[in-house]
Amino acid sequence: MAMVYVTRRMHFNAAHRLHSDALTEDENAQTYGACNNPMGHGHNYELEITVKGTPDPVTGMVIDLKDLKDLVQHVIIDKIDHKHLNYDVDFMRGIVPTAENIVVALWQQLRDKIPAGELYELKLFETPRNIAYYRGE
Repeated sequence: MAMVYVTRRMHFNAAHRLHSDALTEDENAQTYGACNNPMGHGHNYELEITVKGTPDPVTGMVIDLKDLKDLVQHVIIDKIDHKHLNYDVDFMRGIVPTAENIVVALWQQLRDKIPAGELYELKLFETPRNIAYYRGE
């Protein structure tokens, strides 16, 4: 049977501040520019969750996309939507919330919870032009 990849796209809004405690104030300002604003700034994120597998011979599905949507809503979106990633999200504490670090943290939240198929890729659109993806490597 063929390997198939199915993707669900979901949306959330969140604020963050790019700031590393390992850098001085000047180094943070130089490295992150306006994204180092002490009050933070927000994004309208898009998250694509891709699951791979062979379609079930009875249902024809790799995973029921409604089940995937409900899972991601519960495990991720409900915890980060309209939150400040630096302060309000337990699994982001102590992590510089770059798109790269966010997508890895989201993977860690989902990796063992997919009910059918296998989590293949997360793709995080911070803006339409800034995208980070992770495949658990």
